[in-house]
Amino acid sequence: MNLLRYLWQKIRGILVMFGFLILYGVCQFFLQQATVHAKSNVLLHQNIGIMMICSALLIALMGWFYHRLLKKNNPRHFGKTKLTRRRAWTEIGLYVLMYAIQITWSLLLFSHVLKEPANQTELNQMSSQLLFWNNAFSAVVAPLVEELLFRGIFFQYFFVKDTFWSNWLGILVSGFIFGYLHNPALSLNLIFYSALGCVLAFAYLHFRDIRYNIGLHFLNNFLSTL
Repeated sequence: MNLLRYLWQKIRGILVMFGFLILYGVCQFFLQQATVHAKSNVLLHQNIGIMMICSALLIALMGWFYHRLLKKNNPRHFGKTKLTRRRAWTEIGLYVLMYAIQITWSLLLFSHVLKEPANQTELNQMSSQLLFWNNAFSAVVAPLVEELLFRGIFFQYFFVKDTFWSNWLGILVSGFIFGYLHNPALSLNLIFYSALGCVLAFAYLHFRDIRYNIGLHFLNNFLSTL
C-alpha cells in the first residue's frame, strides 16, 4: 500500500509538471505568433494580449499550487526568510558563479570550440524582431514559471527527504531537467545549461526561500538581454 502511494505521488508529480509545461508552451506560442506577425498591429496586439493574460494566470495558478503543496508537506520548512548581510553576500556569490559559467560558455562559443545551440539561435532571431516583449518574457515570466516548476514544485514531489544525498541528488536531477528542456541534445551545451540549473537548485535548498533563486534567475536573464 505504501509502495503504491509512493508510486502514485511520483506519477502525479510527473503529470503536474508536464501539465504546467504545456501551459507554459502555450504562453510561448502566443509570443512566437506575435513575433511572426510583428508587422501587423492587430495580430501583434491580439497575441501579446493573450500571452500576457495566459502568463499572469499561469503564474498565479502555479504560485497557488506551490503554496498548497507547502501547507500539506513541508519538511524542509520552505517559506520566507529574512534577508541578512550573510544571505545577501551568498546570493551575490552565487550570481558571480552563474556569471562565470556564462562567461566560460561564451568564450567557448566565440572560439568555436562549441556551436551555439539551435534553440538559442532561433531565440536570438525572434528577439531581434520583437525585442521588448521577448526580453520582457525572458526576464520576468521565465524566471517565475521555471523556478516555481523546476525548483518549487519539483522538490515537493521528488527528493522530499531533507538528507545530504537526497538534497544533492535532487540538485543534480533538477539541474539536468532544466538543462535538457533548454537544450534537448547530449552535448557540452547541455552541461552548461544544467550547471546553471544546479546553481539555482542549490540556492533554493540553501535559502529555503524560492524568492532567492527567482531573483538569481531574473538577474541572469535580465543582464543577458542588455
